[in-house]
Amino acid sequence: MLVIGVAGTELTAQERDWLQHDAVAGVILFRRNFASRDQVAELSAAIRAAAPRPQLVCVDQEGGRVQRFRDGYSELPPLQGFDAIYRRDPAAALALAEEHAWLMASEIRASGVDLSFAPVVDLARGNRAIADRAFSDDPQVVAAFTRAYVRGMHSVGMAATLKHFPGHGTVLEDTHFDDAVDPRPLDVLRAEDLVPFAAGIEAGADAVMMAHVAYPQVAPEPAGYSRRWIEEILRTEMGFRGVVFSDDIGMAAAFSAGGVKSRIDAHLDAGCDVVLVCHPELVAESLRAVEGRRLNTAALTGLIGRGALGWDGLLADARYGGAQSRLPPSSAA
Repeated sequence: MLVIGVAGTELTAQERDWLQHDAVAGVILFRRNFASRDQVAELSAAIRAAAPRPQLVCVDQEGGRVQRFRDGYSELPPLQGFDAIYRRDPAAALALAEEHAWLMASEIRASGVDLSFAPVVDLARGNRAIADRAFSDDPQVVAAFTRAYVRGMHSVGMAATLKHFPGHGTVLEDTHFDDAVDPRPLDVLRAEDLVPFAAGIEAGADAVMMAHVAYPQVAPEPAGYSRRWIEEILRTEMGFRGVVFSDDIGMAAAFSAGGVKSRIDAHLDAGCDVVLVCHPELVAESLRAVEGRRLNTAALTGLIGRGALGWDGLLADARYGGAQSRLPPSSAA
């Protein structure tokens, strides 16, 4: 199945047609889709009204430089800012990370959006794309933060998505623009990058997003195309039973699989449940690419958000202002 991107702040007639397609199970929103809190809520409602089946409306609202909704929303600090606090007071840092998750998820749910793809559980080891999006370079510290963050998201009725499996933090290359190859063997990855993912799975994380990174000592193809990574390691060895997302097939590192149809087929054949098609210009070709495939769009219904208060209820919640004041400033992280 596909989660697609749309072009602007309102649906076009063509996009409404796309939402009728059996393969479309949701829409991912970006800054181009945002004008205000009310507009996002209206767009989310329009997406659901245009489709004949439930739709997952999602976004990347991590904090720091990856925060798609800003005006009218809390300025969320990047995750790496919690590491310095952890060195002084681990319990306080973990409580703040849980508060960050609660605040982020509360605002997204109040806007009628189901899911923010969070948390990033990669290690902070120099990757250009990850940078300050990661909690720490220490696997055990990231594992502790992962448990806290999943708990905070779940407390608001939002599913948690661990990304980018099996670990994007150590290679230098940014997969938006370049191929990335991590030469380490599986025993090293198990002892390091996989540790936070194992913690998140144990904590009940609902979804995992794959990395467009190749680990040639484990499998020849990038992880998102790899049955070895998805079926053997993630599902069988690590016991994950949730939803597996590809990363965006419009990223440069996805081109190694070939054209749009080849990319989609490679992900789905390897065991991904959902392919992200974030660029609207790729959607029509992607829909043609999945014609004739058996797709289970119902798999995403468990990720649809629950228990939103709406903005009036959230603003009246005493915890809301307290959470805003307790978090470290974004510029300090």
